Amino acid sequence: MLAFLGGCSFGILSTFVKIAYGQGFTPAQVVGSQFFGGAAMLWIIVLLRKKYKMKMSMVFKLLASGIAMAGSGLCYYQSLKYLDASIAIIMLFQFSWMGLFAEWILDRRVPGKGKWFSALILFVGSLLAAGILNVKEISMPLPGIIWGLLAAISFTAFIFLSGRVGVEVPPLTKSMLMSTGAFIVVSLIFPPRFLIDGSFVGEGLYKYALLLGVFGVILPPLLFSISMPNIGSGLGTILSSSELPTAVFMSVIVLREHVSVVQWIGVLVVLAGIALPNIRALRRRQTSLQ
Repeated sequence: MLAFLGGCSFGILSTFVKIAYGQGFTPAQVVGSQFFGGAAMLWIIVLLRKKYKMKMSMVFKLLASGIAMAGSGLCYYQSLKYLDASIAIIMLFQFSWMGLFAEWILDRRVPGKGKWFSALILFVGSLLAAGILNVKEISMPLPGIIWGLLAAISFTAFIFLSGRVGVEVPPLTKSMLMSTGAFIVVSLIFPPRFLIDGSFVGEGLYKYALLLGVFGVILPPLLFSISMPNIGSGLGTILSSSELPTAVFMSVIVLREHVSVVQWIGVLVVLAGIALPNIRALRRRQTSLQ
C-alpha cells in the first residue's frame, strides 16, 4: 500500500505543474522550488526530532542517491521539450518493466511470469490511458525519446536505491539527505535565482514549492524507503505505476480536462496490472497458511 501511495503522490505532480506554468512560472523555477521546498521542510522536521548518528560514508551515499531522484524530474522535463505530453508519459512509464530487469540483473532474482504479464498489461494500459490512440500524427524526435527513456531509467534507479541504500537509517532522515542531494544536483543545472529575484515570495512561487515539495520530494522517498526493502524493486515498480491513473484522475477533478472512454479503459487496465501480482501473492500466502 505504501509503494502504491508513493506512485499516487508522483501522479499528483503534473496537475500542480500545469497550474504553475499557467501562472507564468518557468520549468527552472518550478523544479528548483520543488526540491528546495521539499528539502527545507524535511530539514526542519528532522532537526526537531531526536538526532540520529551515522557515518559520513552513509551520508554521502544517501546524498549521491539523490542524483537518481533529481534525474527523473529533470530528464522528464527535457523530454517534454520534444515530445507531446502523452508520448513523454509513455516513455517515462517504461520504468514498469525496467524495474524487473534491475531486480533480475542486480539481485539475481528472476521475475516470475506473473510479474512479466503484469508489466505487459501496464504497458498496454499506459498506451490507452495516455490517449495515444487519439493522436492522428505522432512526432517522436530522437532527443525526446532519449530524454524520456533516461527519465524512466532514473526513476527505476530511484526506486531501486530506496530499497537498498541506508535501509537502517530512519526514513525521515534518509529522505532528507536524498532530497538534499537532489536539490544540489538541480541547483547546478538551474541555479536557484528564484530565491533572490522576488518570485518565490512576491509572485507566490512558494505555494507550488510547498505542494510539489510534499508530493514530489517528501512523500515518495519516505514511502519507498519503508516499502521497497520489504517487497523488492520488481514489485515496487509495478505498484508505483499508480502514478498514471492518479495523473488522469487529477486532470479531470482539478483541471477539468476531457478524458475519453478509451483513456478510462486504459486507467482500469493499469489498475488491473497493479492488482494482478498482489492477488497472486495473497493467494500464495493463504495457501501456505493452510
